[in-house]
Amino acid sequence: MKVTYFVSTGASDPTAASVPIHLAVNGSVELGQEVSLVLGGDAAELLDPKVRDSLEGVGLPSMKELMEKVRDKGLAVYV
Repeated sequence: MKVTYFVSTGASDPTAASVPIHLAVNGSVELGQEVSLVLGGDAAELLDPKVRDSLEGVGLPSMKELMEKVRDKGLAVYV
């Protein structure tokens, strides 16, 4: 199954920005699904290392850790 997660929130709401990425790398990929991410609107700022490395949603892995998994698992990311 192919799954695309759309992220539209950036640094202003780290938890909302982290949830779809967390579901992608720690859920769908682990189930063997073909996953891609779309970073739209404010979510594009998650590609900036200064922003990415400083964010952590409530009860979720840090954005740095999540984005490392995105890279390591070879997910397609569209901006």
